Amino acid sequence: MLPTDGLGIVSAVARVVIVGAGAVGLFYGARLAAAGHDVVFVARRELEALRQRGLELRSPEGDLRLSTVAAVGYGEPVVPPADLLLCTLKTTALDVAAELCAPAVGPGTRVVALMNGLDVEAPLAERFGAARVFGVMAFVGVHREEPGVVRHVAYGRVTVGHLLDDRTEAEHVAELFRSAGIEAVVAPSLRYARWEKLCWNVPFNGLSVAADGADTATILADEELRRLAERAMREVVATANADLAARGAEERFVADDVVSRLFAQTVALGPYRTSMLIDYEHGRPLEVEAILGNPVRRARELHLEVPTMEALYALVRARDRRLARDREAR
Repeated sequence: MLPTDGLGIVSAVARVVIVGAGAVGLFYGARLAAAGHDVVFVARRELEALRQRGLELRSPEGDLRLSTVAAVGYGEPVVPPADLLLCTLKTTALDVAAELCAPAVGPGTRVVALMNGLDVEAPLAERFGAARVFGVMAFVGVHREEPGVVRHVAYGRVTVGHLLDDRTEAEHVAELFRSAGIEAVVAPSLRYARWEKLCWNVPFNGLSVAADGADTATILADEELRRLAERAMREVVATANADLAARGAEERFVADDVVSRLFAQTVALGPYRTSMLIDYEHGRPLEVEAILGNPVRRARELHLEVPTMEALYALVRARDRRLARDREAR
């Protein structure tokens, strides 16, 4: 379990294992390591760069250089196991996520899905038990510049939820992030937090691919794309509120407030390329089902009309399937 003082506050070095060394995993891992925590990266593409050159974070909040980092390959045992495991894999790897995480999981490990999308915790809960599974939503602008080098553009706040909505447990995980100077809040419920992140991910990840390579500044500058983004965002809010009501939750989103806040934050990002756009440009599998498909299916279960969400899902899924055919042809 996470080392804490008598009040449950993180007060000592925690062993943090990060499975999936993409931009998000490297960013938070660098911050936790710089704060003195014992961080191990489980990596594939980044493995040799991390072992040979360490990790560099370039940020407007101050650059960070870790000349030596601990890194192992997928399938290698991690000894001792993690106090906290951050699974930062793409949701396209959900079917193997639990297997890749297992070598770092011990009896007291808290397992965190730091991933995008809806209903992504299920495979981890099935393998490790729901009581020690968490979801963390990151609102952060980051991307890899080269192996072992991450560029931080803006933000970094995380929202933490426990799969069984144990707020005390969620607070322990949030406190670990705070110990590294990262703003962390505990959500009213994990479901609420997932929908909150989808309010941004559905319109902007979806449109970045559906519009064939549009960054956020392009979407906001084009009147029709901006209107499409807002319509999608309002449909996500309506679906989220209906889903929360169906589950007996009291929390609700106010559509005007969500649109105003998230569009203002997106303006501050500048010409930001979404994670789905970067995968699209590199011909990699897209997180279409977790980010777009699952919300659309939930809307249909609730008998809601979500034409913009459905259009984005259909268009992005078609592009994802074309990418799959291209990969098979190579």
